[in-house]
Amino acid sequence: MRNVLPEWIFLNDTFVTRDQATVSVFDHGFLYGDGVFETLRAYDGRLFQVERHLSRLQDSCDLIGLSSPFPKTRWRELLIETLRRNELTDASIRVTISRGEGELGLDPLLCPRPTVVIMAKPWRPYSPELGETGVHLTIGMVRRNPLATQSPQIKSLSFLNNILAKHEAIRAGSFDALMLNIDGFLTECTTSNVFFFHQGQLCTPAVDCGILQGVTRDIVIMLAREAGMTVVESAFTPEQVFIAEECFITNTGLEVMPVSHIGTNHIGERCPGVVTIKLQQLFQSNRHRFFDVSL
Repeated sequence: MRNVLPEWIFLNDTFVTRDQATVSVFDHGFLYGDGVFETLRAYDGRLFQVERHLSRLQDSCDLIGLSSPFPKTRWRELLIETLRRNELTDASIRVTISRGEGELGLDPLLCPRPTVVIMAKPWRPYSPELGETGVHLTIGMVRRNPLATQSPQIKSLSFLNNILAKHEAIRAGSFDALMLNIDGFLTECTTSNVFFFHQGQLCTPAVDCGILQGVTRDIVIMLAREAGMTVVESAFTPEQVFIAEECFITNTGLEVMPVSHIGTNHIGERCPGVVTIKLQQLFQSNRHRFFDVSL
């Protein structure tokens, strides 16, 4: 098995080896979590939804007042070069932009230029068993950050809210935690969006419940509507998903992953359910529509 650590990493303005890839202890991303990130997938040398991911990266930068150091065309070139240098075709790619190195203090003007890191590692698929039997979730006690405190549309380096919820899931022996907002409505899992199917409707928490508008989430909603399904984006309680016929979670890595249990509640009569299987198949058969750049 290949080493999962990348051999070549893009750092600021050049590619360096893994041993040379170091960031200053005065970097405000390290000191304060001041920065943003984005994670992309490459399938057989083709970047998946790169335009959407780069737009979201730009949106995150704009929301924290951070100047993106490159135009989209340059970002795409760097992503492809990162894959080439690491001899990867199926990969997970992480882009990180921090406020940069500066004196101690919260003032963004202390940092004259951002720090940019691009890394890629071989894609390691989840066990096929998870897709066949479904994953277990737990309802987290840690609430999602309120909209008024930090927009969930910022993919922030300050990920502690999600990390604390993940700790809960690990302690509970679950795959992940399903987080609620301060009003007690469903939001999302720590790194994925959630859907459930009940009484003929595919339901998912609305963006204004406090979720990140996931790239895969948007694709699933589009595919479901194209297939004639009714999709409802609204505020939902945990009790509503407990009585659902099906449930699944989505993100760039998981794609469409069925959920069998939430806490002690068994979801539906079978897992994966008919609708989940249908959307898994639609995602696979339509994936070619969302490749933007190839090696």
